[in-house]
Amino acid sequence: MSLTADQVRNVARLARLGLDDDQIAEYAGELSNILDVVASLEKADTTNVEPMAHPLDLAARLRADQAVPVTSRDDFQAIAPATAEGVYLVPKVIE
Repeated sequence: MSLTADQVRNVARLARLGLDDDQIAEYAGELSNILDVVASLEKADTTNVEPMAHPLDLAARLRADQAVPVTSRDDFQAIAPATAEGVYLVPKVIE
C-alpha cells in the first residue's frame, strides 16, 4: 500500500508531529512498508490457531487469599497534614 503525501501529512497532524516537506517522502515510504507487512500478516492461515493472551503457557501466580486486619481511618489521618470531621483537607485548586 502506498501512502500519498497528503495522507502522511494528515497522520503527522493527528500525531502532533512537525514534519518538513522533505521528510514527508521518507515517512511515506516507511509507513507504506509497515502497512505492507501488516497486509502480509493478514494473509496468514489462522484457522486452527487458538487465541491466546500470552505466548507462553504460564499460569498466573496468585497470592493466597487471606484475611488481613484493616487499618483504621484514624491511623491514616493521624499522619495527614490536614483533616476535619473524618475527611482529608486539601488546597482549593478550582475557583
